[in-house]
Amino acid sequence: MLFPTPALTGTDERLLSEVDRMRGELRDRLPEVPAKRLNRLREFLTADAVAASNSIEGFKVATIDVEDLLAGEHDVDISEENRAETLAYEQMMTYIQTLHDVEDFAYSKEMLNALHWMLQGHRHSPRKPAGQWRRGPVYVTDARDPSIAAYTAPDAEAVPALMAELVDWLETADSTHPLVRAAMAHLHLVSIHPWAGGNGRMSRSLQTLMIAREGVLAPEFSSIEAWLGRPGNTWEYYQVLGRRGSEYLPDQDVPEWIRFNLIAYHQQAQTVHARFVRSGRVWEQLLEFAAAESLDERLITALHDVAMAGRVRRSRYEQSESLSVQQAQRDLRELVRRQILESVGRTRARFYVAGARFPEKVSEVAHTPTTLRNCYRT
Repeated sequence: MLFPTPALTGTDERLLSEVDRMRGELRDRLPEVPAKRLNRLREFLTADAVAASNSIEGFKVATIDVEDLLAGEHDVDISEENRAETLAYEQMMTYIQTLHDVEDFAYSKEMLNALHWMLQGHRHSPRKPAGQWRRGPVYVTDARDPSIAAYTAPDAEAVPALMAELVDWLETADSTHPLVRAAMAHLHLVSIHPWAGGNGRMSRSLQTLMIAREGVLAPEFSSIEAWLGRPGNTWEYYQVLGRRGSEYLPDQDVPEWIRFNLIAYHQQAQTVHARFVRSGRVWEQLLEFAAAESLDERLITALHDVAMAGRVRRSRYEQSESLSVQQAQRDLRELVRRQILESVGRTRARFYVAGARFPEKVSEVAHTPTTLRNCYRT
């Protein structure tokens, strides 16, 4: 038995229509964006989702470090465990992103287990098998007292039947709004907890996959994982999940879960739109700065990274502009010579940050925070 999808209130419907409008407006504007800037936005959003979802499970890696790892950078100062978890999650998310327009796509237990292997294959063991349903009990322990089970998942013997029911549900279309169905899929999977580990990330990834399959926006613009990874939101995420009970009790109405997800969708759309606008303003101001300084326009890519992310590495700049190692090094050395950038570190670990002559107006725009609306309160 799965949780029934609750009926939406008038406020819920209004919120959904606002989310649809914001996502549609962004979809219509993306084709106007220069490819280089759009690619960087996509890379940031992917890295932010990976960093946030992993952080919920205790693997703390800054978004900028995830960006460097995804770009193939080896000299990133993080633990080997965090590196392995980041690269595994990125591999799975990259595959999910490619599934958004597959014509003969189908949900199946094999597909879900294959995704789980991508995520947890590096941790596979007889006690905690990856890519297979768990063989014993699993608990979510209380954050303050690990001796207390905040949630006890269904018996392992019940998992195959429950997952078969979930796959049937995923494969059966209905009139429910796709964003609401995606939220319910998240709740179903995280409540069944079918694997020995990685259940939270798998549930959030299934939600991302379903939103991507909806087809309005590319997956990196649609995932709410970055929103869920903010500390206050993570706390509320666990609170909302916890209020459904300490055992698997699907015969209950879950409107609070839907409201929580609608707020996440709405604020995620606001956040992505704000990042899109801020990135565009930074790019335009850097165009003016480059013209005034007689800089080659390609250098804007490096300066934009410094403004928006706080630093740039030679390898990332080299890839973004399709330069040789020598050309990228010469460009960055010239920016350092002019005190626009400052070099930090040595050899392969070197990166570049804003220097004394980095344009202050650009930094102000890049660092101006966004105020998010909670539409249940307005």
